[in-house]
Amino acid sequence: MIAFLDPGAAYREMAPEIDSAMARVSSSGRYIGGEECDRFEEAFAGYVGAAHAVGTGNGLDALVIALRALGVGPGDEVIVPAHTFVATWLAVSAVGALPVPVEPDRATMNLDVHAIEQAIGSRTRAIVPVHLYGQPVDLDPILALARRHGVAVLEDAAQAHGARYKGRRVGSQGDLAAWSFYPAKNLGALGDGGCVSVSAAAAERDGELANRIRLLGNYGSREKYRHETLGANSRLDPLQAAVLAEKLRVLDRWNDRRRTLAQRYCDGLAAAPVELPTVPVWAECVWHLFVIRTPERDRLQQWLADDGIQTVIHYPVPPHLQPAYAHLELEKGALPIAEKLADTVLSLPIGPHLSADDVDRVCDRIARFG
Repeated sequence: MIAFLDPGAAYREMAPEIDSAMARVSSSGRYIGGEECDRFEEAFAGYVGAAHAVGTGNGLDALVIALRALGVGPGDEVIVPAHTFVATWLAVSAVGALPVPVEPDRATMNLDVHAIEQAIGSRTRAIVPVHLYGQPVDLDPILALARRHGVAVLEDAAQAHGARYKGRRVGSQGDLAAWSFYPAKNLGALGDGGCVSVSAAAAERDGELANRIRLLGNYGSREKYRHETLGANSRLDPLQAAVLAEKLRVLDRWNDRRRTLAQRYCDGLAAAPVELPTVPVWAECVWHLFVIRTPERDRLQQWLADDGIQTVIHYPVPPHLQPAYAHLELEKGALPIAEKLADTVLSLPIGPHLSADDVDRVCDRIARFG
């Protein structure tokens, strides 16, 4: 069988380093916050090119806390992609704001930057571009548009650890960026985790932004038993921080392996009856997912499963058609490009520990589909 992803392979490759890091934390007696979290936050901020990074309990919390730190709340509107994991929308709803969906670009499947301006209104407070599948969004026009309208940009970088936009790491160019360290991510913990990075430009404009993020994730408290605001309990665990610090050292190498496999897929499927991913010349994708498209998606998925090849659909139901968002009254047909993608996308196995032979086997099976 070819598994869609084997998160345990990352541990097996780094078992001595990870075991040592976890033993160090276990013996320290410090299980909330502390030096392990501080070290990882500093290292991750430096890796991304951000001024600060503040750990959170998970990626959804990172989005929620980031929006709250930007002052987004009830009565506000936030522009979100129509084609994304529902967490992007859930975060907006969690702060009491209204998600305003914008269709994806047909080629890249990322947010269509040309469609954003017509979605901006008097109540728009933020734009949340998602670097979907590990591929950067075209940020420059979004940032320019945001400056003209005086709205914030929160990058959802949950799938894009290490990706570059025009030579710069994503997560350092918007005001804030939200990250997930869910185990299946390119930089994955041994459980849940997340963080918010603060760009240098945003930190210069608002020197309290990082402190506000930390405050919101720590019960609204800087001083024990004194609570300045309605905060949450969402902190990165030091055990996870120690593991992530070890994995961060090899992240670029693992991303290079993903790129090699993605190119092998592109070469092997060039004549196959599927549509391959489109990557702009200015984007350095880290291939969190390798997503093909075909109108025969369900039949192809079964064809691969019959040969022991696991695939996943990211995502089968767009957020506006989820029961949770029925109150928006966006019926089927309201966002046709996102709906078409939901019906046709299929994610093939990819990861830093997948073998070239396995990729060749997947390509051969797809080539014989028909």
